[in-house]
Amino acid sequence: MSIASNANTAKLKEQFDAGLETRADFTIDQPTERSGAVDHAVWRQLYARQTALLEGRVCDEFLEGVERIGMPADRVPSFDEINAKLTPATGWRIVAVPGLVPDQVFFEHLANRRFPVTWWMRRPDQLDYLQEPDCFHDLFGHVPLLINPVFADYMHAYGRAALAANDAGALPLLARLYWYTVEFGLIRDDASPNGVKIYGAGIVSSKGETIYSQQSASPNRLCFDLERVMRTRYRIDTFQKSYFVIDDFEQLFGVAQTDFAALLKRLVAEPAFMAGDVLDSDRIITRGSQDGWQADGDI
Repeated sequence: MSIASNANTAKLKEQFDAGLETRADFTIDQPTERSGAVDHAVWRQLYARQTALLEGRVCDEFLEGVERIGMPADRVPSFDEINAKLTPATGWRIVAVPGLVPDQVFFEHLANRRFPVTWWMRRPDQLDYLQEPDCFHDLFGHVPLLINPVFADYMHAYGRAALAANDAGALPLLARLYWYTVEFGLIRDDASPNGVKIYGAGIVSSKGETIYSQQSASPNRLCFDLERVMRTRYRIDTFQKSYFVIDDFEQLFGVAQTDFAALLKRLVAEPAFMAGDVLDSDRIITRGSQDGWQADGDI
């Protein structure tokens, strides 16, 4: 998850205690000298595993982004090298951060076409699960789509809307939109299992959720509807109970044109739906079997 619920994570404190010079916007210079042989080996293993697993499962735009950026397979990337390809294409650049940053700071970065990327890599014993995002999640999961102009514009518009939502006390509504698109979004592909492919970063950087989101009978797969998404709780501790499926990235571009101020004002007092709810008004792609679902824990 790339939106911080609070900035005082143990990992962030560790980075501050290590003496890395952290600016007011929580950015640092990428400490490349701290990436050792183990870090590069973990990157190689994760990169090889996920690129093999994603073939035929992830949307074409993601694979095109990996190729255009020239993301190295054998080492933790240099952020400057990534920016040399990314910035001329869409105006975005990545900035190094110690870990999760406060919501307001995160949104200000997005609103200015800066994507915060955690500099450190997970340990070898954390390949399959990590409580907070590391460099592999942030860089491999998020950045390839930022070179796609339509998705890049959506992320920029999202950042601006989220700043307004934060000021209006409507942050949970925008957090859900981010979760169900940027982190755990699916896209229509009638030739693929259950009629979907993957684009969300939380899925593409996870072996387990890559397979589950596309092939499992357990979750609901529902057609994307903006208001429905913004009123739907989600899971941070297990695989998702529901996924929302866009038709194409042009649909997200349409979302980016929304008058969010008026929408947030109208929705902020509306009750939220549970993560696994299926409504009469939903357009259902697959209705989940609910196998393995937990009864509580939606946020």
